[in-house]
Amino acid sequence: MKTVYLVAGARPNFMKIAPIVRAMAGHPRLAYRIIHTGQHYDREMNDVFFEELGIPAPDVFMGAGGGSHADQTAKIMLGFEKLCLEQRPDAVLVVGDVNSTLACSIVAKKLNIPVAHVEAGLRSGDMTMPEEINRLVTDSISDWFFATEPSAVEHLRREGKAESSVHYVGHVMVDNVLYQAGKLAQGGFESQSLKRELAGRRYGVVTLHRPSNVDDPAMMAQIGSALTEIARELPLVFPVHPRTRGNLERFGIDLGPNVSLVGPQAYMAFLDLWKDAAVVLTDSGGLQEETTALGVPCITIRENTERPVTVEEGTNVLVGTDPVRIVDEARKVLRGDGKQGKAASVGWPGCAAYRCRA
Repeated sequence: MKTVYLVAGARPNFMKIAPIVRAMAGHPRLAYRIIHTGQHYDREMNDVFFEELGIPAPDVFMGAGGGSHADQTAKIMLGFEKLCLEQRPDAVLVVGDVNSTLACSIVAKKLNIPVAHVEAGLRSGDMTMPEEINRLVTDSISDWFFATEPSAVEHLRREGKAESSVHYVGHVMVDNVLYQAGKLAQGGFESQSLKRELAGRRYGVVTLHRPSNVDDPAMMAQIGSALTEIARELPLVFPVHPRTRGNLERFGIDLGPNVSLVGPQAYMAFLDLWKDAAVVLTDSGGLQEETTALGVPCITIRENTERPVTVEEGTNVLVGTDPVRIVDEARKVLRGDGKQGKAASVGWPGCAAYRCRA
């Protein structure tokens, strides 16, 4: 029996690990241990995610916590090295592009432990994004590459990866959203009061967290003006990342009465909210894919995307940060001219995790 360490550290990782755990359960040749680095260290929020996603409690919680990118990465590397030396796994599987992905892949490779990267090959071309650096370094040393879309496969080929090591599997994040949406459809989940208040009304959902958007006063004000304008025609619900909320207050930006600022949402509550939205406005990477999987119009407030298939074949529109363009694209959706109903064309059948396992 071979043991694989499944590394998760930040909330997006949990959604990607969940279907892999389901796929590996009962495998005749593979055992797994869930290693939670603690990169996102809100324990209450983590507990909710594990419960809702059906993930077993982590075998190891490292408690790496916050700090700068360097502090956090160093703490994760030190803790993960100690863990691997105490009980050496046969392979390490990392997902996504967070600091835990980078740190644990470096440690494993230096200990001559094979590394598998799920969500390999994504490229934005933007070296100011910490995630882009994490992707590039992780892919430079991984042994197996599980790619989500054709562009990722092409990037890996251009970077000289062996064909035998690159596997186009689809997206485990989509596996998870389809699985969880199915659970919502079966009932048994009580909608939060916010969703109940919106019943029968048209609304949009906003998420913003990228430093380039929310840490600069002028940029935050520019995007905020677009949200305020859209909200005159469509009420917006904005689950606010703590740093984003702090910046709104610090910069003195008031989004107006039609933008409802709410706290971070548990996974099922957030899915229940955005799946019925008229439009989602976001700078998230994963949400571009999730909205495409469910056919929900998505407006991505970024100059680039590492997930071009969501634009080429899905429901996503890349608008940059020009407030006029943001408002124009939102109005297209409201007129029925948006990119609704494109989910089936992407070809994500919801079994990527089983392809990774094979």
